[in-house]
Amino acid sequence: MFQEVDKHITRCAPFSLPELEKFHSKLKPKTFKKKTLLLQQGEVCKFEAYIVKGCVKKYYIDADGEEVILQFAVEDWWISDIGSFSEQKPSNLFIETMEDTDVLMIDFESKEQLFKEVPTLERVFRVMIQRAYSVLENRFYATVARPAEERYLEFLEKYPTIPQRVPQQQIASYLGITPESLSRIKSKLLKKD
Repeated sequence: MFQEVDKHITRCAPFSLPELEKFHSKLKPKTFKKKTLLLQQGEVCKFEAYIVKGCVKKYYIDADGEEVILQFAVEDWWISDIGSFSEQKPSNLFIETMEDTDVLMIDFESKEQLFKEVPTLERVFRVMIQRAYSVLENRFYATVARPAEERYLEFLEKYPTIPQRVPQQQIASYLGITPESLSRIKSKLLKKD
């Protein structure tokens, strides 16, 4: 059960078996059915979750009542509302399963305790936050500065399994375009091949 998450964290730093066992002791395996809300707007996010199996989305509802997708998370990814989790403040976001999903969850107190007991984990989570921030910056830049077709091609490169798992309208939301625009882009790309 912990083999994949162990590979994930040991990419950033080496750990002894006792350190990994402490880490495992704080992770809670959970299984959720498709369309389960793990977090609702207004709640404090009480978890960070490593996706063992499944697909999860993070989004907000805009002024027109439309979902705006901020993140998809699949196997070997983490998901949380980092601001709400770390500051223990109410969230503006929703986190919802898109498939039946197995996760390993850690709560705020357990994570803080782990940082004291296994200081190397603090480095690992810092590196993960830096990477997540970098992805967010690049995504923001791409949305503002790149044509929609380039954004879609980059999305396919980064997330090759998601188009088979997620409705087209949600991919369009993630890319900041309409479903119709995404259809035109896909048709154009098919004609090129």
